Amino acid sequence: MQRLIWTIIAAFAMTVVLGPIMIPWLKKLKFGQTIYDLGPESHKKKQGTPTMGGIIFAIPALIAAVAFGYGDTRFDYLLMIVVSALGFGLVGFVDDFIKVKLKRSLGLTPMQKIVPQVALAAVLSVWAYRHPSIGSALTVPFFNVEWNLGWLYIPVMMFIMVGTVNSSNLLDGLDGLLSGCSMIDFITMMLICLTMAEADPANRSNLLNVAIFAGAMVGALMSFLRFNGYPARVFMGDVGSFFIGGALMGMALVTRLSLLLPVIALAMFLSSLSDIIQVGYFKYTKRKTGTGKRVFKMAPLHHHFELSGMPETRVVTMYYVVTAALCLLALLGFVA
Repeated sequence: MQRLIWTIIAAFAMTVVLGPIMIPWLKKLKFGQTIYDLGPESHKKKQGTPTMGGIIFAIPALIAAVAFGYGDTRFDYLLMIVVSALGFGLVGFVDDFIKVKLKRSLGLTPMQKIVPQVALAAVLSVWAYRHPSIGSALTVPFFNVEWNLGWLYIPVMMFIMVGTVNSSNLLDGLDGLLSGCSMIDFITMMLICLTMAEADPANRSNLLNVAIFAGAMVGALMSFLRFNGYPARVFMGDVGSFFIGGALMGMALVTRLSLLLPVIALAMFLSSLSDIIQVGYFKYTKRKTGTGKRVFKMAPLHHHFELSGMPETRVVTMYYVVTAALCLLALLGFVA
């Protein structure tokens, strides 16, 4: 437990130090956010706020996780999570870099973004499928049973992985929204992994390493909220949101808890679902009537609440409370 606490403290401290160094540097390089033209009017004042701030918490989280991890024992779970977080984070970094260099709100084309994501998801899914401690089974939350998918595990996990990472990206639309919600998710995964480690002595060190990584993310994101909370001094950008999605998905992958994500990360999935509903309904009504109609005032869902007159800070607080409540519900199935 002391090692875990020191991991959180170290990640927190490194992020506190790195933030004041990186933010002026990002400003100097003119790595400012380009606000989407069709976004909420209130967001126009955020134009030029430094982006790519995900680097501020990603680097300390990785350093703390590796430094305090149980490297003298099994660390293959930790390696898988690092590959997932870094791999997806790199895709986000390239996307951000194109945005800031070309001064446009869209970076990589959808195809340029999805192809490397699918390729990385395929590698990780096959890796997990062939791993003797992971295999092709998923734990069904609250029922204490496993669902063995056989070879279907690979395409199913690829779909969940790509969906989770992009859902994380969609949730990053308000100051402190993704960083705060995901911090609660990582706290939950940390507690679950500690419980699983005690129940599985043969795989204890691997599961403790997952808890260590989760703790590193908690400390780094807790500190990052100082810079990313309303009014944000820096945005995490796609490099940050993809890194978070990759890290969370990596933990779910190695613990076989991917089916728990719709509970603890409901905010992410609602962002994707509302976006799909909005686009699908608009296209359907335009084809039927010639005039496209919308279900929400704007998608993802947090923008609908914002345009309905709810202050940005209130929307973020609401998402925090709902996420915390759902994470407590999820913990009931693991923490005695």
